[in-house]
Amino acid sequence: MAVMYDRVALIGLGLIASSMFWAMKRADLAGEVVGYARSEETRSTARRIGLCDRICDSAIEAVEGADLVILCVPVGAMDSVAAQIAPHLKSGAVVSDVGSVKRAVIDAIGPHIPEGVHFVPAHPLAGTEQSGPESGFAELFDNRWCLLTPNGADTFETAKLRKFWEALGSKVDEMEADHHDLVLAVTSHTPHLIAYTMVGVADDLGRVTDTEVVNFSAAGFRDFTRIAASDPTMWRDVFLNNKDATLEILGRFTEELFALQRAIRQGDGDHLHDYFTRTRAVRRGIIDAGQDTDAANFGRYPAKS
Repeated sequence: MAVMYDRVALIGLGLIASSMFWAMKRADLAGEVVGYARSEETRSTARRIGLCDRICDSAIEAVEGADLVILCVPVGAMDSVAAQIAPHLKSGAVVSDVGSVKRAVIDAIGPHIPEGVHFVPAHPLAGTEQSGPESGFAELFDNRWCLLTPNGADTFETAKLRKFWEALGSKVDEMEADHHDLVLAVTSHTPHLIAYTMVGVADDLGRVTDTEVVNFSAAGFRDFTRIAASDPTMWRDVFLNNKDATLEILGRFTEELFALQRAIRQGDGDHLHDYFTRTRAVRRGIIDAGQDTDAANFGRYPAKS
C-alpha cells in the first residue's frame, strides 16, 4: 500500500491510537507517525515499546507539519486540546478524531479549526476492555466499521480519510452526527451503562454472599464484567456528552424491562418465548454480519526493537 499521509500525529496514546499506529505500519500508510500523550509515564511507555516513530513532549510539537492529526483523547478533553493545537496546524492538514460521540465532538472541535484546515470526524467501532499504549494491535480494526460524520467537510479529504480507514482494515460508512449518536446509544452506550449497573448490583450482593458471585460467575455475567472493565474516564465523558440519546434509549429499555417483569410475575410464558425468539433473531443477524469477532483473540502487532 502506498503512503497516504507523509506525517500523521496521534494525540493521545491509548488502545485506539496504539492500534492505529501498528495498523499504519502494517500497511505502510504514513511516512512518519508522531505521538503525544499528556502523561509522562505514557510517553515513556510508548518510547520503550517503539510506539510511533517519534514521541513528542507537547501536543504543539506533535502537530507541527502533520498532514493528518487524529485526536484520540476522551471526549471531555477535545475542546481544550483542539484550542491548544489549532494555531499550530499546517495549512491543508486534516484533523479527525476517534470519539464515541459525534455531535458533542463537532461542537467542541469545530470552532477551533482555522481556515484552510479540514475537519473530518470519525468513530471506529472497535475496542477491547484493555486500555493504554501497550494494549494496541494491528488487527483491531479488521472487518470492523468506522463511521465518518463529515458535517460539511471537504469531499476530497473525506474520501481520502475513508480510504485511509479502509486500509487500516475497516469497513467505512458515513452518517449524520445526531443519527450516529442515537444509533450508538442503542448499540453501545446504553448496553455499557446496563453492564456497569449489573456489575454494581452483583458487587453489592457479593459482599453478602462472601465472593460467591465472583467465584460462580456464568458466561452472561462474565460478559457484563468484560464490558464494565472499559476505561471509566472515556465512558464518563460518553454519557455526559450523549445525554439525550442515552436517556431516550434508557427510557425505552426501562419500559421493556417492566413488560418482562410483568410477564414473569403473571407467568406469561408465551410473551417471554415470543420476546426471546425475536431478540435471538437479532443476535443471529449480528453473527451473519460478521460482527462477533473477538478482537482480543488476535495477536498483537510486534513492537519495534
